[in-house]
Amino acid sequence: MAQAGYADVINFNLVDGFSVISQGASGGRDPNAVLGLLGLTASQGRAAAGIDALGAALERLVGLEGEPVALVIDFASRLAVRPEALSPVEHHLFSRALVLAQAASARPVGAERSPLFNTILWVVDKEGDLPDWLTINNPRLRHIPIATPDRAVRRAIAPQLLRGLSGGRDQAPQVLAAAEDELVDGTEGLLLMDLSAITQLARAEGVRVENIGDAIRRYKVGVTEDAWKKIEPDKIRGGEAFIARRVIGQEHAVTHMLDIVKRAATGLSGSKRSGRPRGVAFLAGPTGVGKTELAKSVTELLFGDETAYIRFDMSEFSAEHADQRLIGAPPGYVGYDVGGELTNAVRERPFSVVLFDEIEKAHPRILDKFLQILDDGVLTSGRGDKVYFSEALIVFTSNLGVYRADESGGRVANVGPGDPFEQVQARLRSEIEVHFKQVLNRPEILNRIGENIIVFDFIRSEIGTRIFEAMVAGVLADAAAVGHVVSLSPKAQDRLLTLCTADLSNGGRGIRNMIEAHLINPLARALFDAGRPGPFVIADVVDGPVSTLVLKDGA
Repeated sequence: MAQAGYADVINFNLVDGFSVISQGASGGRDPNAVLGLLGLTASQGRAAAGIDALGAALERLVGLEGEPVALVIDFASRLAVRPEALSPVEHHLFSRALVLAQAASARPVGAERSPLFNTILWVVDKEGDLPDWLTINNPRLRHIPIATPDRAVRRAIAPQLLRGLSGGRDQAPQVLAAAEDELVDGTEGLLLMDLSAITQLARAEGVRVENIGDAIRRYKVGVTEDAWKKIEPDKIRGGEAFIARRVIGQEHAVTHMLDIVKRAATGLSGSKRSGRPRGVAFLAGPTGVGKTELAKSVTELLFGDETAYIRFDMSEFSAEHADQRLIGAPPGYVGYDVGGELTNAVRERPFSVVLFDEIEKAHPRILDKFLQILDDGVLTSGRGDKVYFSEALIVFTSNLGVYRADESGGRVANVGPGDPFEQVQARLRSEIEVHFKQVLNRPEILNRIGENIIVFDFIRSEIGTRIFEAMVAGVLADAAAVGHVVSLSPKAQDRLLTLCTADLSNGGRGIRNMIEAHLINPLARALFDAGRPGPFVIADVVDGPVSTLVLKDGA
């Protein structure tokens, strides 16, 4: 500021009040005297804070003669509680500033007679923090955006910040270079004060310089330890057998999904450098083929509990403003203080599987939020705080491509159980591509998902039989657990199999529904009427409006 010709620079904020932070090349003026020029009563170079005092100082500053003076109003975003609904005191301050801006005049200064004003700098988080009528179409107010520090700036400051960490002065050059890379890569989009806070956190928790990534993770998501590294490798190695107990007949999908999990666990997903989620999977296919079940199984494999995943049924987010449920309402709206369902959940459990079920039913406006997650791994909530998805595994499910619109606009099947899997896969991928590129005009979302579109096959006859047998065994095991010993005769088993797998268009869910109608309901009725625990043998199944079982004593 001194080089620009300003004699003094005064700083103001609502907590510390007024103080002189810089003086011109000639210097020497008493700070108390400088503040006195603005009508302030100063002591030890400081004057008391207050909006009224600020308004009076603005008026004195504009009319001040002599060498130009600059006033920096720091944290100006906090001058008004709500810029769109100012209190009388706030309105008077900004109205005063607007009138004074029009009345101010420049005068020649220095040898070159450069025209300079007594300048006021409003330091705000965003332009909207000041009233629109002050900032818009005001030729006396210039908007000067200051971007977040780029990679070169972060690279320049990184060595100095890392030097204060444990091992920062005596580590080998290659170790320090790796730590610098990790600090620079992991702080994309953050401010310099964030970088400083990360290194302060590292010093406070005794994090060594080579482990600076742990401090970055703690600063972003609140957890120092990498939960992905704590997952036992043997669990993932045995993942195919573990998942195959629940997801039957989709071996290709299980293998692909486990490849994504292995990339996440080994750190090869690229999330460390880019901040993107640990992994992304788009599970497509007909209903009832195991898409949601695969997400549950992967959650149980990783975290030991299938309910540990975060699930959103996207049919509930079909309205235009439903995105406010995910990220929270903006300031001034009902629910602002509550936050968003998605941002709150990920902040509480950053290491998780996040499932977005039936993504095609979400409003296109919500898909833009997913683009932020997939691209940057960060989402800004309605309250303005950042939520990081860099440790999450994102799973989308969809029925896109199973049906298509015909010439009359009707809904017709695009694929069927009789089609070979290669044809099912090609048609579904083609329809998904058309939907994102032509219908939604958002090809960038598809690009972020990449080759992680996993198409599920229909439940074929032999797979349907395996699913049926597994479900029936589960029903009989549940009955035995509560004291009812029941078995099936071969005749009853064959009859049930025919009834439950006659129509496989609804997949495993359809088989479960048929088992409920033809086995569970009539079995519960028969056991209740028998009045004793058995053992029993189901000799036959009689189909009808209401199925019945022929139950015989199994003793």
